Amino acid sequence: MSGITEVPSPQRTRTRWWILAVLCLSLFMVVVDNTIVNVALPTLSEELSATTANLQWIVDAYTLVFSALLLAFGYFGDRTGRRRALQFGLVIFAITSGLAALSQTTEQLIGARALMGIGAAMIFPATLAIIINVFTDIRERAMAIGIWSGVTGLAVAAGPVTGGLLLEHFWWGSIFLVNIPIALVALLAGRLLIPDSRDPRPGGLDRLGMVLSIAAVAAVVWAVIEAPHRGWTSAEIVITGTTGLLLLAAFVVHELRTRYPLLDVSLFRNPRFSAASVAIASAFFGLFGFIFLITQYMQLVQGYSPLQAGLRTVPFAVVTGVFSPLSIAIMHRVGSKAVVTFGLALMSTGFVMASTLNADSAYFGPVLASMVVMAAGLGLTTSPATEAIMGALPADKAGVGSAVNDTTRELGGTLGVAIVGSVFASLYGPQIVDGLKGFPEQVVALAEESMGAAVVLSEQIPQGAVLLDAARSAFMSGFQAGSLVAAGATAVGAVLALLWLPARHRVTPTT
Repeated sequence: MSGITEVPSPQRTRTRWWILAVLCLSLFMVVVDNTIVNVALPTLSEELSATTANLQWIVDAYTLVFSALLLAFGYFGDRTGRRRALQFGLVIFAITSGLAALSQTTEQLIGARALMGIGAAMIFPATLAIIINVFTDIRERAMAIGIWSGVTGLAVAAGPVTGGLLLEHFWWGSIFLVNIPIALVALLAGRLLIPDSRDPRPGGLDRLGMVLSIAAVAAVVWAVIEAPHRGWTSAEIVITGTTGLLLLAAFVVHELRTRYPLLDVSLFRNPRFSAASVAIASAFFGLFGFIFLITQYMQLVQGYSPLQAGLRTVPFAVVTGVFSPLSIAIMHRVGSKAVVTFGLALMSTGFVMASTLNADSAYFGPVLASMVVMAAGLGLTTSPATEAIMGALPADKAGVGSAVNDTTRELGGTLGVAIVGSVFASLYGPQIVDGLKGFPEQVVALAEESMGAAVVLSEQIPQGAVLLDAARSAFMSGFQAGSLVAAGATAVGAVLALLWLPARHRVTPTT
């Protein structure tokens, strides 16, 4: 039975493609905010005196709340209406974007970014769930998912371009204010075009499941984000991380026993569903971890302006945008396993290539080549993996299925920033201290906080050139190691996809 309830057959008209355009606009805005901040990190480091830990939280506060609430809000959309969830999310996102733009301190900005995550968690699962219900033809649905995935990849890469363009002409708050007109357009167009849909048989409300899912994801993600700064074996991290894992186990037990579960965890027995989820998580682990470093590399090490750095990510966006829908056509010919496995292996190759970069590497050469290879891999991976996840579910459970897909993305991305950032910091800090022996302790302490602080200091002291060389060398050590961690994550994903993902996708009936 289809989940569409108010407009029974929009799929029989061209309206469905306009609906897809509105959904992709909403999606683009939410995903861009995952990466648009990265290009502003050097600016925020200077303007708000943000440390490396502050910078990671400015990025991760958004993804922490986003990932913690995705399952609950996907469930909310299935029960109360996906258009309603989308529209609520757009309103919240617009308001909190204004708050972020007006922030005066790092604490205020981190708080506003967390609130933006609430709106994003409503928007993201609703977009994919609506696509599943509007596009009932199997091949059209696969193409729509390919376009949706392409927009996701495009937005990831377009964030630095958009941010760089805005920072070139306006103050840093403009990277958040730009969300407001986009949200208003999507809100109005969505009200006019998008049919409402929901689960026609929602059953009872799984309140305990919602609480457990939010608490478990939030605790685990917080522990991973904070571990690099507090210590992986510190009491806070061990207690919070263990608590999160116990809550996750309790969630699984509860979902298996309750009559109306928030998430049917037995779905993970389906190799198509579970292997595709792992593939998505590993792809975005590598991607987000790498973007966290490459935007700083281009500006702080190679000296590009925010706009110049952003423009240099355009080929990444173009290649991802081309390969995402193309991967669906290839998938129909050779199957999901081959495409996803090859895509992740290609991403891993790109990260290995990036690990060989040095401070003076030419953009039109090794830098561009590594980015093109990983972008092609991303495009080949995400569309077939997303189709595999959503195709394993009936249409009336599309919201929760979308939330699982989105949660794996956000968890993967958040862990990528946290772990790759941790590896980077563990090498950058000690190496710059060694490189600045003989410098005043205050200078060394400030340079150790972040590469941005080291660049600012180098312009203020007589031995600035020596300091900058030491900082660049330390940065590259961390950058190269972080790139190898990203390569390892996607390589593991490729192996698991090869072992677990069925060779060919199977169609799930929607009626």
